[in-house]
Amino acid sequence: MSDRETPRLVATDLDGTLVRDDGTVSARTRAAVLAIQQAGAVFVMVTARPPRWLHDLADLVGAHGVAIVANGAILYDVGRRRAIRTRLIDPAVGLEVARAIRDEVPDVEFAIERSDRYGQEPHYLNRWPRPENTLIAGIEELLAEPAAKLLVRHRSLHSDELLARVAPLVGERVAASHSGGHGLVEIAASGVSKAAMLADFAAEQGISAAETIAFGDSLNDLPMLAWAGTSYGVANAHPEVLAVVDQVCRTNDEDGVATVLEELFNL
Repeated sequence: MSDRETPRLVATDLDGTLVRDDGTVSARTRAAVLAIQQAGAVFVMVTARPPRWLHDLADLVGAHGVAIVANGAILYDVGRRRAIRTRLIDPAVGLEVARAIRDEVPDVEFAIERSDRYGQEPHYLNRWPRPENTLIAGIEELLAEPAAKLLVRHRSLHSDELLARVAPLVGERVAASHSGGHGLVEIAASGVSKAAMLADFAAEQGISAAETIAFGDSLNDLPMLAWAGTSYGVANAHPEVLAVVDQVCRTNDEDGVATVLEELFNL
């Protein structure tokens, strides 16, 4: 994509990127997202969030109606509240991985996300209110069915350190990453990433990687940022993100994504 061409597809992470630290999307950012869609661009949210955390942003989804959630494990129809496509962790593999992690890091706590339900161990530390239909159970019951994500929580380790300990234990049996610094590692099925589901979505729209720009802030965004023809990291991004992106824009609290879109689309 040359400097004079506008992108056909805009893909962005949410928390820490499009969403401000207070959990809101600013009026400026909403206006920019809606304006680029009116100009003919395709906009898609690509997030670690589970499906239930997308409903408040349904007005941003666009005509295609979907979002890529759970780090690429689910292509989700936001309006109809149903999963269109899933790539889930096999229960036997998930349980094997969970046991390997707990053997080496005994004080971890586990939770799972499915397309339609959240579950957790009894003492798992929640940073957000848990849904009313939460499954409270041991790891064997949590992983009795395929899961979109296995969440590994540690109460004192930074996510970077926890990931460094978990990654060698799981190898290539699953995909491990993190989306922030709050003692959480997120595990998906092998081969799952934001990039993989985004590439499929783009192909269905008849759009190439070269015609795509992507925005992100954390390690789970790296595959997506590498896939896109042009990558942007917000200034508050993880150092590993800032080291590899094509461009750095303003922080999430400074409407960095909106600033770029306004310039590219002459808004």
